[in-house]
Amino acid sequence: MESYHEFAQIYDKLIYEDIDYTKMADYIENCFAKLETKPSLVLDLACGTGSLTDIMSKRGYDMIGVDMSVDMLNVAKSKNEDILYLCQDMRQFELYGTVDSVLCMTDSLNYILDYDDLVKVFRLVKNYLNPHAPFIFDMNSHYKLSQIIKDNTFTYDSEFVSYVWENEYDEKENICDFYLTFFVSRDGENYRRFDEAHTQRAYTEDEVKRALYEAGFENVSVYDGYSFDSVHAHSERLVYTAR
Repeated sequence: MESYHEFAQIYDKLIYEDIDYTKMADYIENCFAKLETKPSLVLDLACGTGSLTDIMSKRGYDMIGVDMSVDMLNVAKSKNEDILYLCQDMRQFELYGTVDSVLCMTDSLNYILDYDDLVKVFRLVKNYLNPHAPFIFDMNSHYKLSQIIKDNTFTYDSEFVSYVWENEYDEKENICDFYLTFFVSRDGENYRRFDEAHTQRAYTEDEVKRALYEAGFENVSVYDGYSFDSVHAHSERLVYTAR
């Protein structure tokens, strides 16, 4: 598990290119409606810089954010000081009581590299959920990590941030290592370099379902991306709901 260090300072600039948090919040509320639940107290597990946490808070939910990166939480706190943020590893998190729903978005659970640890996280989530309360999370699919990202290299360039993203995929262990080199500028002329290394595991849909059932969850559903469409062979992001 990695903390994001300097990456926290530019995370929002990069992630907003790929993820619309407002639409994500809309989708989560649609999940609540589909599951016929109206949560009040919601945990955002691995909340990062708190973008989703803040939006859900502004929509009237009493939010708690948990993340293991102090840097990420500092950015999150600057967005909304009224939210309770806890600096904890999701494999060992502790709350003061139960909640009405748990969210874990933007493939955070792919950073859990050991299957037994994934079951451990799911058991902790179940422990802090009220009866019949929903757990909603997404993951990068096995197809995306093993076929699209795999051993490929990606680049990104803008006025103030550029990066080179190199990947190595271990087919035996289903582990994908990300090596990122960033060049960041505040004035558009002078650039500072820093490097980040991250690792994700490519879980199959069956593995994730098995881990949920082992942890005591029932009524597990899986969808293609932020939709309610069925998963297909080339689905890149899977959304799971369980109770």
